[in-house]
Amino acid sequence: MERLPEFISNHLFQVSLLVSVLMLLIWNLYGSVLSGIKQIIPAELTRLINREDAIVVDVRSDAEFGNNHILGALNIPDADFQSRQQELDKHKDKPVIFYCTSGAVSAKLARTLSSQDFEKIYVLKGGLPSWQNANLPLTKER
Repeated sequence: MERLPEFISNHLFQVSLLVSVLMLLIWNLYGSVLSGIKQIIPAELTRLINREDAIVVDVRSDAEFGNNHILGALNIPDADFQSRQQELDKHKDKPVIFYCTSGAVSAKLARTLSSQDFEKIYVLKGGLPSWQNANLPLTKER
């Protein structure tokens, strides 16, 4: 243990890399908890839709939304979110669930909305692929 400082000074680059990777791993595992946005799995999403009349928001582009989306989802693309955000104001008392292709964009927009008095904001963990992997239905209808 007394040689640890010597090891660190001799291998500064590798130790810095290790610390960086560990921090990214911790952020990946606990980042959603720290940001206050709860990530949910597809089964929980269907429960919120059926029991609490949740609003599902697809933040992908119009073209991606037209290819396939969750039935009943509202399409508000990431690029238009600031100008169309007021469409969600009437749903402040309901759960609002965001999803995108991977979950990264939807998490960013969910954090934006959480600062505006929305109580129940969720992100579909894994995005639309997690919905598809659960063999849940998609639609092309608008």
